[in-house]
Order: sequence, then C-alpha cells, then structure tokens
Amino acid sequence: MDTKWLDLDYKPALPEDKSRGIAIVGAGEIVESCHLPAYRMAGLRVVGLYDLNADRARELADKFEIGRVYGTMEELLADEDVQVVDLAVPAKVQPTIVEQVAAAGKHMLCQKPLAESYEEALRIVRTCEAAGVKAAVNQQMRWSPGIRASHTIIRRGWLGELLQANIAVNVKQEFANWKWLREIETLEFMYHSIHYMDTIRYLYGEPEYIYADGARFPGQQCKGETRTLLHIRFPGEARGLIHDNHNHIGSEDDWYATFRFEGTEGIIKGTNGSLYNYPVGREDTLSYYSKRIDASQWFTPQLEGKWFPHAFMGTMGELMLAIEQDREPANSVRDNLGTMKMVFGAYASMTDNRPVYMSEMEEA
Repeated sequence: MDTKWLDLDYKPALPEDKSRGIAIVGAGEIVESCHLPAYRMAGLRVVGLYDLNADRARELADKFEIGRVYGTMEELLADEDVQVVDLAVPAKVQPTIVEQVAAAGKHMLCQKPLAESYEEALRIVRTCEAAGVKAAVNQQMRWSPGIRASHTIIRRGWLGELLQANIAVNVKQEFANWKWLREIETLEFMYHSIHYMDTIRYLYGEPEYIYADGARFPGQQCKGETRTLLHIRFPGEARGLIHDNHNHIGSEDDWYATFRFEGTEGIIKGTNGSLYNYPVGREDTLSYYSKRIDASQWFTPQLEGKWFPHAFMGTMGELMLAIEQDREPANSVRDNLGTMKMVFGAYASMTDNRPVYMSEMEEA
C-alpha cells in the first residue's frame, strides 16, 4: 500500500541552535513531569531554576542535573546565559513577572491561562510588544500528536469544507487535590477546557460566538464548575461542541477523551491518550477517512507520543524557532488573546445565559 498518506508531519519542530539558555520560574509538579522531561527529550538547554521554595528548586535541579538555582528573580534576570524564561506560575502573578522579564529584554514562554482577566492578558501582550521580546503561551495541546496530525490533514484539504468539531471528555479528575483550585470560582473552562478552545481555534479559526453552560457535582469540594458544555459557532456552516465532565462515577475502563473533526469530504476521529490512566497516560490514537484519497477505507497511522510531556517540546520549540527566524511564534501572546476571548466569553455566557459574540470582547 502507498503509505505517503500516513506521513502526517505531527512531531514538534525544533530550532537548529539548541544552545540558547532557558531558565524556569517555578518548580511545581508540571515542571517536574512535563517541562523538564520534554526539554531533555528535545535536547534543549536548561541553565537554571527559580522558585519561592528554594529547597524544591534544588531538588529538581539535582534530579535533572541543572547547574543553577537562583535565589531571586533579579539574580535569574541578571544571568547573561539566560535568553529564554519559562514561566510556570499561576495566572494571578504572571502579569507582574512578565513585566520584569520584558524589562530585562528576555524572551519568554508564558503559562496558560495567560491571565485572570482579558484586560490583564491584553496588558501582557502590550508589555511584550513594547519591549520587543518574543513571547509565547504554553498551550501545548496544539502539539499533541493527534491534534498536530489532524492539523496536517485539514491543511492538506482532505476534509474539504470544515463542518463540525467535537471534543468530549468524561473522566475522574480530583481538582480538589490542589488547594488553590478548590478556592477558585472559575475552574474548568479556565484551567482545562481552555486547551480544547485553543485547539479548535487552531484547527477551525476564530469563532463568531459561543454559548456556554457549567455545573458542579453534588457535594464537590471545589467552588468552581467541574462539568461544562460549550457550543461554538463559526462563520458559515462550521460548528463546534466541547463537552467535559470531571466527575465520572464508574470504573476507569469507561472513561473517554475523544475528538472528532468532520468536513464535506472527510472525517478524523481519535483519542487524547494522556487522559487515559492519568497521569501515566497512553499514546494518542487517530483514524481518518477522505473521499479525496480513497473512499473505500479508513487510514489508521500509528502515532508516537502523547500530550504530556511530548507536546511541551512543541510550545518551547516554536518559541525558539521564532527567535531563530526572527518572526512571531504561532502560539504568541497576541494570538492567545483569541483563546482568552473564548474563556472569558464562556463565563459571561454562563452568567447571562446567552450567546456571547467574540466581537464584544475586542481590544479597548
């Protein structure tokens, strides 16, 4: 069989020059399980760590053989070996840290969500643009194998005119294990479905409006929503639907995390492997059908890798490629304003029980 249709160009692109020094602000669980393993796989150079908990930073530095632990942010920013700063910090503190990094003339990878309000997100964008630094957002799902492969299929025109995007998740996720997530009132859309919003934007473009609903599970410890439904309308005939439940009451063999993208000429269907047997996960799966290739069969390529940690090579790799090629990163803070409009629009929709047009949230 001709196998050229199975080459879906889904692995993250990396810079030719991998010598640029990266310093990470934050030494939490996500840095240990995703950032540092991904950068090690990619051959990127992490020169130092900083965290308010110095002991934790030293622990990770020892584990990953990183030479420096900074005592202060000022010390990190004064290090001439640091060209890129990776911010692995909560949204509430990110705008202030971004200002420090931008003032020092360092490029940066910001954490998602970019900020706790659209106004603060816009402030970050303007700060970075005024300083002339490259700034990207760590929305990694774009670089997960199944989504990246889907992007290739769509870009090649194998689905024809895009019509429908569906992402469905039904798992057990104990958000209450993190104290700060127990207290926040904007939970699921802000800290989980934000990935699905960004992914659908990446594949289908900017939506016209969204209509959102969110709910809690009886007796849950968290203040915020843990079950959500988001309807997305694009110009023309394309539509999207995100359905997310983190309160599955049955056995793990009934969990699912699926995506399906349809057009006039083809269909993609797959699974987000990282959410099966979380946090261990498994590799993504993907099958696709296209009348433009062969209307008699489905193709099922074997994908290597998963969202965690492999996609983290993509976000940092794209930023470093943008620095190398002197261009804006595809995941720039400016681009991420579109995702932020969807997130904050979702909460406005929940509050007002109405569709929220993205045009309502344009820059002041």
